[in-house]
Amino acid sequence: MATDLVRRLLVGRPMRSERLAETELPKWLALPVFCSDPLSSVAYATESILVALAVGGLALYHVAPYIAAAVALTLLIVVASYRQTVHAYPNGGGAYVVASENLGATAGLAAASALLVDYVLTVAVSVAAGVGNIISAAPSLAGHALPISLGFVALLMLMNLRGMRESGRIFAIPTYGFVVGIYLMFAWALYRGIAGEPMRAETADYQLRATSSTTGLLAVVLILRAFANGCTALTGVEAISNGVPAFRRPKSRNAAATLAGMALLAVSMFVGITILGLVSHVHMAENRADYLGLPAGAAVPTAISQISAAVFGRTFLFYWNTVFTAGILVLAANTAFNGFPALASILARDRYLPRQLYNRGDRLVFSNGIVLLAAAAGLLLAVFDANTQSLIHLYIIGVFVSFTLSQAGMVRHWQRELAQNGDRAGAGAGAGAGVAGAGDGGLAGAGAGAGAGAGGEAVDAAGRRRLRRAQAINAVGVGVTALVLVIVLLSKFLEGAWIVVVAMPVLFGLMRGIRGHYDRLAASLRVPDQVRLTRPSRNHVIVLVSRLHLPTVRALSYARALNPTDLEAVTVAVSREEAQALCDEWERHVLDVPLRILDSPFREITRPVLDHVRSLRRAGPRDVVTVVIPEYVVNRWWQQILHNQSALRIKARLLFQPGVVVISVPWRIDLPPPDAPRAGSLRAGG
Repeated sequence: MATDLVRRLLVGRPMRSERLAETELPKWLALPVFCSDPLSSVAYATESILVALAVGGLALYHVAPYIAAAVALTLLIVVASYRQTVHAYPNGGGAYVVASENLGATAGLAAASALLVDYVLTVAVSVAAGVGNIISAAPSLAGHALPISLGFVALLMLMNLRGMRESGRIFAIPTYGFVVGIYLMFAWALYRGIAGEPMRAETADYQLRATSSTTGLLAVVLILRAFANGCTALTGVEAISNGVPAFRRPKSRNAAATLAGMALLAVSMFVGITILGLVSHVHMAENRADYLGLPAGAAVPTAISQISAAVFGRTFLFYWNTVFTAGILVLAANTAFNGFPALASILARDRYLPRQLYNRGDRLVFSNGIVLLAAAAGLLLAVFDANTQSLIHLYIIGVFVSFTLSQAGMVRHWQRELAQNGDRAGAGAGAGAGVAGAGDGGLAGAGAGAGAGAGGEAVDAAGRRRLRRAQAINAVGVGVTALVLVIVLLSKFLEGAWIVVVAMPVLFGLMRGIRGHYDRLAASLRVPDQVRLTRPSRNHVIVLVSRLHLPTVRALSYARALNPTDLEAVTVAVSREEAQALCDEWERHVLDVPLRILDSPFREITRPVLDHVRSLRRAGPRDVVTVVIPEYVVNRWWQQILHNQSALRIKARLLFQPGVVVISVPWRIDLPPPDAPRAGSLRAGG
């Protein structure tokens, strides 16, 4: 069919389940697949810091390096913490699994709801930021940000539906192109600095209008707000912990190595971009009115665009950076397109989300989760008109909720491991003592027992030191992420973060409701220990008839094969003339099935059928009523519009009637050419 052909062209041929191992990723491919979000965040994290500080004019720009250093340190701590997670939980699941197993189901569901919201925001913010960077290079596109953004979301959805490995090769191009461009910019800036050549950004000559005081408590508030904005560089760090099963073996080791490589790249690029932004005097404000001396109608490029222009000028390398920065910003959403479906699948497995999200599609990816994420992100972009600065205020609340719960769960995990390790050590020491005492008083026997005991204690002591070190790393992680969460929440709540604070409990309640529904359904459908197969008292079979033709005859033949208690054909008399014509034809063919005509003075079809079925049920509450409906099976999708509409409405209503079974008897329509001879008489065999 045409739809199947289009589907194959867009998504590709289906893959067998046995080929799942072929989709596993090497480290060089996993980096762009799972880390494009944190790597791309460095392109706008510096700008977010400068925008927050600009509320006080230029008075606080000197603290930007210290804020960048604090953000970089936070990133390193979080990465170190998640390296412990990927080793401890090689089956993936991230914050949800860690929090659920160690802090309880409520904490796990809170982490999951926070991550799901954050993944949707990741797609919206990344795409909007990428389109904003494109508009910086091509201002004529400024009025088309939303349709361009929605187009990129649709493109990302299609690429991910084709499979993780196939899409990863495509995503590797902008990711590594961006990294190469940034390091070339650092090298060229260093050369120009040594040569004494000045580098000035486009906004270097514009002053910023202060809208807030920069003394006392207000200065602290502005600095904390700038730090919260800079922490956008940490988004997406948890994606690897969700996707450990997607790595090649050894999975945990490769995932941890990829995390370390991502941290090295992200920290160095973020710090370098911040330094270059200050050296080239990039001045950024949230509103154009805050620039003093800016000509009317003049566009203000993004910070990364200004830095690149200040270093390279309008040369090939400037456009290289512009293209690849826009590319990685848009494709950064791919982190969410891998994290969201995987997490949704785990939640669906645990019956917190619809079961359809658990299944893999044609290309062995979670297709339903990918489509759901694209739809949610597209809706968010439409609501906020693809405005990065409006969306950024909703960002990172969810990710730090999941960070904090995940690290707290890991602290508890290591505490349990230490307790179990201590039990094993005690058991080993007791066994060693028993061996020593069992010796025949000889020095050899005593020495062997003592050696075994000492050796066992040495191994256990080394293991406990490793566990203590891992626990200390996660303890520092939970302290830092909890502190950042409080800062982010306080600084962004009134700027729009309240929407996320409301959305997470709503999603939490929705998932609890879904789980409650599945639990109640399972309880109601549970088969008792002693079960007997019993037949209904009677089976009343009725065949719905609109006219007498071959599909009707086949339906009557099938209904008779059910060995019913009684059988009748039923038609609704919308038109007296048509009903009478059907009666005459029925009698002419001498069919031995009685025909009942239901009166319908208001020309309804569904209601008379329902009333008749209900009357049979009232007469025999323990009986079963089987409704047989002949249906056409057509060759073309558009032909379906011309047929079966009344049957669909009747079936939809009958499904909610207790004690009623609905059976469709299909009749395939192979229409003959217009000049072919017409069919002959009816035959009762169908």
